[in-house]
Amino acid sequence: MAQWGLMLVNLGTPDSTSTGDVRRYLREFLSDPRVIDISAVGRWLLLNLIILPFRPKKSAEAYRKIWTGRGSPLRFHGWDLARKVQAELGDGVRVELGMRYQNPSIAEVLRRFRVAGIDRIVVFPLFPQYSSAAWGSAVEKVYVEANRLWNVPVIQVVPPFYDHAAYIGACAARARPVLEEMRPDRVVMSYHGLPERHVIKSDETGGRHCLATEGCCEGMVSANRNCYRAQCYATSRALAAELELEDGAWEVTFQSRLGRSPWIKPYTDLRINELAEAGVKRVVVLSPSFVADCLETLEEMEIRGAEDFRAHGGEELRLVGSLNSEDIWVRGVVRILRDAWNAVSCRSGG
Repeated sequence: MAQWGLMLVNLGTPDSTSTGDVRRYLREFLSDPRVIDISAVGRWLLLNLIILPFRPKKSAEAYRKIWTGRGSPLRFHGWDLARKVQAELGDGVRVELGMRYQNPSIAEVLRRFRVAGIDRIVVFPLFPQYSSAAWGSAVEKVYVEANRLWNVPVIQVVPPFYDHAAYIGACAARARPVLEEMRPDRVVMSYHGLPERHVIKSDETGGRHCLATEGCCEGMVSANRNCYRAQCYATSRALAAELELEDGAWEVTFQSRLGRSPWIKPYTDLRINELAEAGVKRVVVLSPSFVADCLETLEEMEIRGAEDFRAHGGEELRLVGSLNSEDIWVRGVVRILRDAWNAVSCRSGG
């Protein structure tokens, strides 16, 4: 019988491409105060009067473009990863996939562990860089659901792995064949965006460092140790070094913004159009904040991004696939997991 449970946690996905299922997903996702961090009344008005009456239909159409016979790519890549990690770890650990929003839910995974007699759980958020909206929300949800149980399990959480050698190596291995084949004029590393206020709230100096200067993300220091943008730049520097990309051959951008408030810049959609208009013909896009292909990589970037790039004069924009359940990433997950375990053991004197 397994003695430990490993919960791999990703963001979530609708159960189907129906407008109703997409609306249900968006309602849960955007009701999270760590995602839309405004007053409860303001969030309710924004969600119910502006977003939910219109966005579900448009999002459902986008999901239909990437849906497969196995359903949502985010979900089935997660299941495949869990299955392969299970094979690597053996019978002493039971591996499950949980989603912060919708299914399989974190509460359901905790129930499965309880039924299996597992009281010790490692939670592995599949978000390389820390943000309160993703990593923080997922971990908080695990604690909330665990605390509903009379017998609260022992929980250990794997920290963000934005600069871990196994993650960087896996991303580079995924990208290298595409770069060698295409020989792009520019490499764009596109990360999921965040409102600027989220970054400022993570600033340990009370707003004196993050976004206060143009060079605030040039290195990791105490003030920005929990800054999502700084961690994205740290990932990019490590990836550029691993791939031996020359200065000026690569850049960092941020995609998927929502609403009118300022989000962290530069914006991916505007930047790839600018590159095309400037005469850049071939672009390769990496998406290092997504470990599994999803709506943001496949529809927003591979389909719409490529179309926009060509419409503005570019020739080809190619997306490097996410890590998904590639064997090198399976080994990477196990290595990150074991390094996190060893770090805890050292601190506790074990």
